[in-house]
Amino acid sequence: MATLVKLQWPTDTRSGLSRRERQGCEFEAYVPDRLAEAHLSLNGDTAADVSDAEAAIRHLNQETTALADSEAMARLLLRAEAVASSKIEGLEVGGRRLLRADLARDLDDARPDITATEVLNNVEAMHWAVETLSGTPALRVDDLLAVNERLLAGTDMQNYGGKLRDEQNWIGGSSFNPCSAAFVPPPPERVRELMEDLCSLCNQDRMPAVAQAALAHAQFETIHPFADGNGRTGRALIHVILRRRGLAPRFVPPISLVLATWSKDYIDGLTRTRFVGPPDDAAAIDGVNAWISLFAGACRRAVQDAGAYEERVRTLQAEWRKRLGRVRKDSAAELLIQALPGAPMVTVQSAAALTGRSFQAVNEAIPRLVDAGVLTQTTIGQRNRAFEAAELIDSFTALERQLASPGADTLTSPPARRVPARPAN
Repeated sequence: MATLVKLQWPTDTRSGLSRRERQGCEFEAYVPDRLAEAHLSLNGDTAADVSDAEAAIRHLNQETTALADSEAMARLLLRAEAVASSKIEGLEVGGRRLLRADLARDLDDARPDITATEVLNNVEAMHWAVETLSGTPALRVDDLLAVNERLLAGTDMQNYGGKLRDEQNWIGGSSFNPCSAAFVPPPPERVRELMEDLCSLCNQDRMPAVAQAALAHAQFETIHPFADGNGRTGRALIHVILRRRGLAPRFVPPISLVLATWSKDYIDGLTRTRFVGPPDDAAAIDGVNAWISLFAGACRRAVQDAGAYEERVRTLQAEWRKRLGRVRKDSAAELLIQALPGAPMVTVQSAAALTGRSFQAVNEAIPRLVDAGVLTQTTIGQRNRAFEAAELIDSFTALERQLASPGADTLTSPPARRVPARPAN
């Protein structure tokens, strides 16, 4: 049974703090039920919502064949999801800035972009989690530690990465004590056992994948097992489960972009799963159903907008081929057109790696793409040439704006959060 544990916070005697910041208090930490053996009771509406969400994700993965390079679409959607997860954490980085920072990491004369590096860590950690952990025989606590370690690498919190917290943490209120916190997770000595139970839940197949991902994400955020990066690790866990269960073998729908838009409902939904009392209480069951329905709705919305973006990319690629005239199959130019959705900004070196063609072949293809308006030359670092597919970046910006609109149309339903400016054209 989920309980509240009464704990005492000692008075802080350090100088330089206000009276409020120094105060000690009695506070309550929430210890959730174990879920590995729990019974999930879905009402009719929630079960239907979950079924619809799974059908939508399955359709995205099975029927989306418009892009010649499906891996480009997969990389793009995974990048969108990771960037969105960072936005929920307050890491605001625009698309072009992120692409520049990504290319600049391999250059000697480029100044590091600390915030962009943190977002890129999120992109890489989510990619590693989805691609690596989806194939492990069983998900373990150490696997989630590895995700968190990758997230915090190269940041000022890297010393805490990959370690379960050994101190009490809390959400909201003061930065110095939990006396006015909105939520206090379990005490540190309970974290390991709760994480072991969570992994047992993740390794099961007794409930629908979407419901399982929703429950696991909510439980992870409730445990809040790390000093930093909890939200991003917990959102990566969603996709690990969807991939492990075989629901999203190719494409990851950008669910975090929708949850970021529905931020109040997202927080309220998580809060409703934190019932104090027996799990079979009607209020506990209603709270879990409300959260799973909200999560399923976010899945459906993410798939809908991802499909619309895929259609825009297909149209854009057709227009590029039309401008170029005859494009030989398997030529460097054609392979670049296929790869650009997953890497809208390239150098000659990175383009050669993406296409598997020689430096010389790519160096001959790029001017042709520039002349056709597919690529535009820009500079990375002090003097390094790069080329961006501006129309593609603008289309991705439009996708971010669309996903930030509660009504899926920023002209009639303004974005609910900060988003990039509307593209000029």
